[in-house]
Amino acid sequence: MHIVRHVRIVRERMIVMKQSAPWLSLASFLVITFAVAGFGSYFTGSSVATWYPTLSKPTWTPPNWAFSPVWTVLYVMMATAGWIVWMRGRSSSAAVALGLFAVQLVLNAAWSWLFFGMRSVAAGLVDIALLWCAILATIIAFWRVSVLAGALMMPYLLWVSYAAALNFVIWKMNG
Repeated sequence: MHIVRHVRIVRERMIVMKQSAPWLSLASFLVITFAVAGFGSYFTGSSVATWYPTLSKPTWTPPNWAFSPVWTVLYVMMATAGWIVWMRGRSSSAAVALGLFAVQLVLNAAWSWLFFGMRSVAAGLVDIALLWCAILATIIAFWRVSVLAGALMMPYLLWVSYAAALNFVIWKMNG
């Protein structure tokens, strides 16, 4: 009974925040999304300087400096898309869409841990395939709630498609 009451209180506070402080909820989406980025960069940082340079990579691999600005823009777009669905969602379809959003964030974080932290190109490849599917499912679910939210996720899918191809080629070259 105590848990049910706590969930009800949290839900009521979230509804109040949605109605009275929409920018606070946007800030929450940004914080959550960039927390995932921070988790990933924790594992990426040291490996980019030590392990990653030892791998054979295709000529179309972007320079290391390009990843940070691209991901920053993508994370802002992802957070904004999630926020739009949150603000417009009053149905079970919005809840499903936000659940898929959470799943793809977990898979996003897991890729950095697997590829860079565990230094497993193969595990990264499996994860990025699942991530790609989760992003596509999120886009479809977001699109049903807001075309803009779905469209904001498209560059992310394109970048992850490119990253998946890169992950695959690195796996083939180093396997």
